[in-house]
Amino acid sequence: MNYEILKSEIQNGIAVVTISRPQAMNALNSKFFEEMNDFISSLSQNSDVKVLILTGEGKAFVAGADIAEMVDMNAEQGYAFSKVGQNTFMGLEKLEMPVIAAVNGFALGGGCELAMACDIRIASTFAKFGQPEVNLGLIPGYAGTQRLARIVGLSNALYLLSTADMINAEEAYRIGLVQKVVDPDQLMTEAMAIATKIASKGPKAIKKIKKVTREGMLTDFNSGSELESKEFGSLFGNEGAEGMRAFLEKRKPSW
Repeated sequence: MNYEILKSEIQNGIAVVTISRPQAMNALNSKFFEEMNDFISSLSQNSDVKVLILTGEGKAFVAGADIAEMVDMNAEQGYAFSKVGQNTFMGLEKLEMPVIAAVNGFALGGGCELAMACDIRIASTFAKFGQPEVNLGLIPGYAGTQRLARIVGLSNALYLLSTADMINAEEAYRIGLVQKVVDPDQLMTEAMAIATKIASKGPKAIKKIKKVTREGMLTDFNSGSELESKEFGSLFGNEGAEGMRAFLEKRKPSW
């Protein structure tokens, strides 16, 4: 399909998607979800892409969901709009390849929820994070209550969700919401460097790292450990064998 909001490019196994709706601070609307679902579907069938980077155009990563679209919704419509966003973000989370959020500016409400659905978050010093839904008499609708607590801990999550405080990149780094903070002009350079490093590793191993770690978070320790053993063993005789032989022969592996 032809995209109106998403700009994408793929080079050297790395896909970069820019959310381009700067006149609305990249606010998430139905059109965004339609386009993102289509892109996720196409990306899941592209074995050449090893890493995805997601960023925003202008002053915002995503400043939230589109309030103008939501204001006249009734309870049933609100529920449906929540499920649309949850399903889209779950689709992003379930991509086999790692997803890096390069947070260039405001990541508020649905924008913070989108960043949390990514696997790694790199923030510009200009970035701001927050879940301000209670200011509107609402709560997050795209699984923000669930992901935030899992990422930063229960008390940190309840504080941010209940106060609607907006925090800067350094505070987000301190509580574990982001993994790196860089100068604005270095944001995409750093995101590309991380993506390139990941893309150089064993591609099957990278996919299994994401699968085992994410699924393990949703189950008990023993079940997660059993899944780890199963996927560990599955790499013997193929990619793992090549990696180990390359190490012993002091050469680069041929994936």
